Amino acid sequence: MKRIGILGTMVMAACANLALAAPASAESYVIQAGHIIRDASDGFSGPATIHVTDGRITAIEEGFQPLTEGATLIDLKTKTVMPGLIDLHTHLTGDPGGDYWREAVEPDEWGVVLGTKNARLTAKAGFTTVRDAGGAAEAIYSVRRGTAEGIIPGPRIVAAGYPLAIIGGHGDITGFRPEVNELLSSGYACTGAVDCTAKVRKASQNGADVIKITATGGVLSQQGRGLGAHFTDAEMTAIADTAHSLGLKVMAHAHGARGIEAASRSGIDTIEHSTYADTAALKVMKEHGTVLVPTLMAIQSVGEGLDKGIYTPVVEEKIRAVAGKLGDAVRQARAMGVTIAFGTDSGVFEHGRNAGEFALLMDAGMTSPEAIASATTVAAKVLDMENEIGRLAPGYSADIIALDGNPLDNAALLEKVDWVMVRGRVIN
Repeated sequence: MKRIGILGTMVMAACANLALAAPASAESYVIQAGHIIRDASDGFSGPATIHVTDGRITAIEEGFQPLTEGATLIDLKTKTVMPGLIDLHTHLTGDPGGDYWREAVEPDEWGVVLGTKNARLTAKAGFTTVRDAGGAAEAIYSVRRGTAEGIIPGPRIVAAGYPLAIIGGHGDITGFRPEVNELLSSGYACTGAVDCTAKVRKASQNGADVIKITATGGVLSQQGRGLGAHFTDAEMTAIADTAHSLGLKVMAHAHGARGIEAASRSGIDTIEHSTYADTAALKVMKEHGTVLVPTLMAIQSVGEGLDKGIYTPVVEEKIRAVAGKLGDAVRQARAMGVTIAFGTDSGVFEHGRNAGEFALLMDAGMTSPEAIASATTVAAKVLDMENEIGRLAPGYSADIIALDGNPLDNAALLEKVDWVMVRGRVIN
């Protein structure tokens, strides 16, 4: 199993020293908002004054209220203020690119560097909470701690760590000589229900907030045998049951319809991508309350890279196969009443562009309020954090953003966020 080396140890030690050196503070802010959206169903109103103390919203009052003693005034009188956004599918410790061989030359510690950069870009884009969908565990867990302690600017991070995969499938190392594949393997590939149960427990033991599995083949891996189902029903049921017994949810990368159907029937909580979802698969999702996280930005962005020498031939063939499916699953899922939550797969494309997903969701038939709810109240419920994030209300975390205009009329306005606060900390 891979472990953080000297650089990672130094980074974590420095973080610990900074945390010890930072004085405990009870920072208070008075935010004067020209307009306010408390949540996507509450409408557009204002002016209003939001009081924040110790990272939490303590009160919201109508009109511009005076500055209270000891508080800092934040003047957003010309802006619309609303809850911070949630992206349920990111890869903060990686940047886009097709050089799969970098797995063999870049240490996990480099992921901490990239993750620190990308955490700030993501927060500046208005995303105050993300679910990181898989990568080198020690790297993302270090970034998670850094943003939680305020040492680095960035969103709240719910992290999966290493994904569970079948041997040689999407999520496992492929494309190298057998001995190199084995050397680079994360140790989280599994075969059979007993082994998969053990890997879920291992992930939980080592810090995973959510379990990520690759239930079907993938587009960007070097395994070229299509996008069909990978795990057996018994394996997926064992994964879901074990995770739930530990209080963890399971997110499943899934493109092929039968893999989506099997994952939903097995008790998997969210389906990521769902490119080839058909009526039968979506019916099972609806019956089991499985949530769709469509990641349309990923599908669009990989298509933009065709014929540019970015991807290997085996990957280009798979990209061409999915390119014409953009938005199809969202349209049908919405018509069938399947819950749709916001996720982008950032890392497949450049971090900070996450809000481009809103326009794609609307192109697929969602209204602006529906798209905003998918990235706030709906996403918060997926994370079991609906009493903590996703709306502006007393007692909630002070995850707040500001922008021009009314995004309830056009959610694409969220591509230009001007001001961000995460857990009561202003992101600069």
